Amino acid sequence: MEAPLSLGFDLGGTQVRAALVRNGQVLKRAALRTDVAGGPEAVMRQIGALAAEVSQDLTFGQPLAAGIATPGPLDTVAGIVDHIPTLPGWDQFPLRARLSDLFRLPAIVENDGIAAAYGEWKYGAGQGVANMVFATISTGIGGGVITDGRLLHGRRGMAAHIGHFRLAFDGPVCSCGGIGCFEAFAAGTALGKRAKAVAQSEPASWLGTHARGEPVEARHVVDGARAGDAPCLALLDQEARYLGHGFTSLAHIFSPERIVMGGGVSQAFELLEKTIHATIRREAMAPFKATPVVVAQLGDNAGLVGVATLATAALAP
Repeated sequence: MEAPLSLGFDLGGTQVRAALVRNGQVLKRAALRTDVAGGPEAVMRQIGALAAEVSQDLTFGQPLAAGIATPGPLDTVAGIVDHIPTLPGWDQFPLRARLSDLFRLPAIVENDGIAAAYGEWKYGAGQGVANMVFATISTGIGGGVITDGRLLHGRRGMAAHIGHFRLAFDGPVCSCGGIGCFEAFAAGTALGKRAKAVAQSEPASWLGTHARGEPVEARHVVDGARAGDAPCLALLDQEARYLGHGFTSLAHIFSPERIVMGGGVSQAFELLEKTIHATIRREAMAPFKATPVVVAQLGDNAGLVGVATLATAALAP
């Protein structure tokens, strides 16, 4: 018997994406720029349009379930959005019920980091382990945890906001309003802020030159480091040390067999890996010093695959 089809959606502040998924394979996907100004009703219309686009080839069959991954916090038990900082107007929106009504299918909602963790565990870089932490290092830092062969959800499905433990009592202000969070130090946004400071203080540098034509971002640091620019290499070394600090704490808390790193910053993994591991070896307690950090394999399909797979699993009696 052929595995069931499901619809997966990934709602972000920039894009809303959809995929038709079977057995961890993306058969077709589509995306639209998120209609942030239009609010939930406009985005639900976008979701309907994307579903029609990915499902139009009837040779694939009919999807039996739908799932949507979103930033949090959200109550995945009740299926209600609590608050999405990048999407105003969604507070207390009954997302699961609306998704189910839209497609007349069983539906689930899931935190985007948890959904991506599940996708990587089942079909990506986390295969074969019973204990894993997934960390997405992008605009912010999110993630998910597999412990003893089970996906960790916690109260109201809100576990694993791994970007929001404190690395320091003093430090930059985080998007959550806290001071010195892991995210505030190590997210791609934080790296971009440090890069802008270098560009302003050293206008003749690689970053200073790029700042004349476009806003400096984390990706410019990676490009400069690959070109051998010393300030960019120093910024990436600092970033890797921050990541190593945070990953050491995650290793101590969850005792994973593997930490999987995804998100935009992971595209520079080959430049970060050595210092990340050196930091963990230096700072971790003895049983955790050898915790490996590996790069994610599914890219931006991880959340789509994860949430679609979870939606299919929810069909089982």
